Amino acid sequence: MFLDLFYGLREARVKVGTQEWLTLMDALAKGLHGSSLLRFYNLSRACLIKNENHFDAFDRVFARVFKGVEGEFEVTDEVLDWLSDPENFPQLSKEELEALERLSSDELMQRFLETLAEQDERHDGGNRWVGTGGRSPYGHGGVHPTGIRVGGPGRSRSAMKVAEERHFKDYRTDVTLDVRQVRSALKRLRNLTRTGQATELDLDETIDETCRNAGEIELVYRPPRKNNIRLLLLMDVGGTMDPYYEPVSRLLTALHEERGLRSFEALYFHNCVYDAVYKRGTLRMRDAIPTSDIFRKYDERWKLVVVGDAAMHPAELTEAFGNIDPRRTGSCTGIEWLQKVAAHFERAVWVNPEPETLWEHSYTNRVIRRVFPMYHLSTDGIGDAVSALIGPRKIPL
Repeated sequence: MFLDLFYGLREARVKVGTQEWLTLMDALAKGLHGSSLLRFYNLSRACLIKNENHFDAFDRVFARVFKGVEGEFEVTDEVLDWLSDPENFPQLSKEELEALERLSSDELMQRFLETLAEQDERHDGGNRWVGTGGRSPYGHGGVHPTGIRVGGPGRSRSAMKVAEERHFKDYRTDVTLDVRQVRSALKRLRNLTRTGQATELDLDETIDETCRNAGEIELVYRPPRKNNIRLLLLMDVGGTMDPYYEPVSRLLTALHEERGLRSFEALYFHNCVYDAVYKRGTLRMRDAIPTSDIFRKYDERWKLVVVGDAAMHPAELTEAFGNIDPRRTGSCTGIEWLQKVAAHFERAVWVNPEPETLWEHSYTNRVIRRVFPMYHLSTDGIGDAVSALIGPRKIPL
């Protein structure tokens, strides 16, 4: 079985040499793998993989050899190959769409797993099998109000679930193109206040006090002026946010370079904030931070900026277990999590990279705008968002 892993990685063009393999064998001989498959997975990846770009290939080979570390939702390479070139079919009419059966998350996943177990060939344009086009709830390139997208990029942004591992990448913090305009819009975050011990000489008050004392010098001190702004940035990453990688990277770069901020931290999520956010854009579980920890770590003095296009299936906001990733679902709905986050911070805004003309055409966008005041990811929009963070408090639309 171990040799199957070795040769499987070599077939997947992962550069695993004799030295790495002997290192793993030595670690196994010392019992470092423990008694669980998860510990063996972590140990073997640490010994065999030298470049994080090969993590995806390692996961696929490991899942095939050891029958799925990721669990019952693993989709085989054969099924992904069937869906790699979706067929195009005519769009359904409004009446045909309304006639399609709407399934809950549990019903959808149960039928999906049953269908996968029965299917043995490619299908296109149907209404039952995992295929492309058509009216089936499962596959790619089709149309269904409560469907599972399997493989490939999203098209109509209507998938209730995505049955594949999604590895995203961090937004960059070293982008220089057009960062100057963004930094200009962020200048108002430099809200200086006098705090701390009185260590700075107040010359005007010293002169006034000296005059009142008939020329006897009386030194008056005051606290130094410091920027007291603490900012938390939550960023949607992957999927429909991919086209906005560059502008979001510019915003993140400008915030990292904004020396006037007293404190700044950035975290990631996908589509909607649920019970965890992530330190890196890959959204791996080892980088997960319970959302409840945000409420403990960041008090009311912190300002919150959420960046995202608010584009997702309505079930992600309104249904329990609505997370698009079936491995990471919870009973609390997405909109409830957003309301909790918005209520915790005294000032919070949502920055949307999509054109404002599209906001009213998205149901999820309209729902989120009832929770957060929303601004466009542009120089003017960021300026307005900053004003909302430090100016008079406004009620969301």
